Amino acid sequence: MLHVEGDPFRGAPDAPAVLVDTLGSLARLGADGEVTAAAILHALPALQAALRPRIDKDFPQIAALLEGQRAAAQVWSLHAEQHGHGNSEGLRRLLLAMVRDLRIVPVLLARHLARLRLAASLPEEQRRALAQLTRDIHAPLANRLGIWQLKWELEDLAFRYLEPATYQQIARLLDDKRSGRERFIEQVKQQLRDALEAQGIRGDVAGRPKHIYSIWKKMQKKNVPIGELYDLRAVRVLVDDIPACYAVLGVVHALWLPIPEEFDDYIARPKRNDYRSLHTAVIGPEGKTLEVQIRTHEMHAQAELGVAAHWKYKEGRSHSKGGDAAMEKRIAWMRQLLEGTPGDEAGLLRELDTELAEDRVYVLTPRGEVMDLPQGATPLDFAYLVHTEVGHRCRGAKVDGRIVPLDHVLRSGDRVEILTGKVAEPRRDWLVQSNGFLASARSREKVRSWFHKLDRARNLQAGRELLDKELKRLGLAKADLTPVLARFNAANEDELVVLVALGDVGPHQVGRALLEYERAQAEPEPTASPVVSRAPAKKGRSDFTIAGVGNLLAQPARCCQPLPGEPIVGYLTRGKGISVHRVGCPTYVRLSTAQPQRAIPVEWGGVGGGHEVDVVLLALDRKWLLKDVTNLIAQENAHVAGFNSQPERGTGRVHLNVRLRVNDFGQLSTLLGKLAALPGVEDARRAT
Repeated sequence: MLHVEGDPFRGAPDAPAVLVDTLGSLARLGADGEVTAAAILHALPALQAALRPRIDKDFPQIAALLEGQRAAAQVWSLHAEQHGHGNSEGLRRLLLAMVRDLRIVPVLLARHLARLRLAASLPEEQRRALAQLTRDIHAPLANRLGIWQLKWELEDLAFRYLEPATYQQIARLLDDKRSGRERFIEQVKQQLRDALEAQGIRGDVAGRPKHIYSIWKKMQKKNVPIGELYDLRAVRVLVDDIPACYAVLGVVHALWLPIPEEFDDYIARPKRNDYRSLHTAVIGPEGKTLEVQIRTHEMHAQAELGVAAHWKYKEGRSHSKGGDAAMEKRIAWMRQLLEGTPGDEAGLLRELDTELAEDRVYVLTPRGEVMDLPQGATPLDFAYLVHTEVGHRCRGAKVDGRIVPLDHVLRSGDRVEILTGKVAEPRRDWLVQSNGFLASARSREKVRSWFHKLDRARNLQAGRELLDKELKRLGLAKADLTPVLARFNAANEDELVVLVALGDVGPHQVGRALLEYERAQAEPEPTASPVVSRAPAKKGRSDFTIAGVGNLLAQPARCCQPLPGEPIVGYLTRGKGISVHRVGCPTYVRLSTAQPQRAIPVEWGGVGGGHEVDVVLLALDRKWLLKDVTNLIAQENAHVAGFNSQPERGTGRVHLNVRLRVNDFGQLSTLLGKLAALPGVEDARRAT
């Protein structure tokens, strides 16, 4: 996770005043007791330390809120580390991805606003850093969550500290015109009240304050002086329902001449943060422009308080695609959590834990830049996101300073460093999905494109090597590929081999198709009147069903060690029951050729428990090799039944002979592929 620790603005001399101001804002936002308690405990570290064991045991939701504040402090420190020049949107996403309980976001906004209100007494450098953090993180979050009551003040205060001369200039221009503007607004309000009363419409009419930062932004956007802005003179009308909104709009347009290009219907088409209102501009009394906003009381509460506005609102739509859709869904769930009906908080928390599967992770480059990846992404995905050439040259990776394998699954907040070679040499086993090297389709396409550019001869050679290696593992060396060509839409063996080389077909898919074909061929043909009847299934040590023979022990042959799912045949031994072999086992072929009457059809019964199989690995004799091998076996839910090693003199290599206990040949095939991908392992195959 993030290395940077601590909140750079915590522990200031005015901390008690910050806490009091924060609690006041949270009260106006309707925060519950858990959120308020978490805000107090964060501001009082000594009290938090004393109560922490009790909190962790009895109040897990408060513990999660405290953890969220610590995660936020790491993001603030990361922003300071980048001196305000990093990816601000990435930091906002990282923050929302790291906190488990998203109710903490209004706490962070309220506390930050309190610090800004008291920042005038801080040194200029610290004041500007606080304001830059506001502009980059807090104000956009307040905007996204629709908390206008906090948003406008966060923006104005940050603007005041970052650009004091421009702020003061606009403030003076507003003050110079304030008295005339106030008389004009009072005249407009009275005219509009009279017109609404004449139409029998109930509505509250009030003047609307215009915030300095929004005035400056509109001047920049329209490239006009302050005097040419339409909405310096503005009124707002609040009514009871939506039909009344449109009725008021008709009255306004009948009373004064509308300016068509300045009309916006945010009721029919709400903004992305669910802001809803009617905006229109008209030529009012004395020929002066006037903005009128019309909304219901509920919409006004939503605009001022955002996620905390009302208790029964539910947001069910997403306005963006890909990673944006996932982030918006996460914010929508936060709204449900904050606004659920009283008493339903526990249920919503359970839904948040079980149903909200965030499908993005946010990790950091060594310089602290935030990168957005799909859930399950690996360091190799990260390398290809940085640059295609970095991915092609990737030879290893570090996460938080620790070397990890390339199939390591990244988590939000991880800091990733890629170790590269001088030459671009992607590995073909990166394309094998079961190996787990790449979670991103874009990354796999980049690797596949690299191999597509190679000449056909090299692709044929590499594909043949991959396929032969897999078939050897499965005991299918030199198998005829003709029966499975149609399954992969290949016209001949060479075409199938090229598909394997390019990653379009996995070698394990070919192996499985061959095994299924052999199993189908090994099944006895049905006849109209069977010569032998099937006796009740008799299960030996390995759960086999034997046709026509009762009370005989069946056991897997040690020479080929068949596994469930493979085609098998039986051989009647002297005194040891039925010996079960894989189809094609050289020992069985030799025995059955000499005495064909001892060959007996068998099949897998209700298989249970593990099955032993010998595996041979050839690897460089390096430090931690045995640890890496045994850890991987355990991660794949297999078991080690026996283990021995034989070093090769003078070569630096070692042969590892491992007896495994696995469920079936599918598990064995996946495990062999991952063992072969371990650093230093040159070959991993089933013993013959």
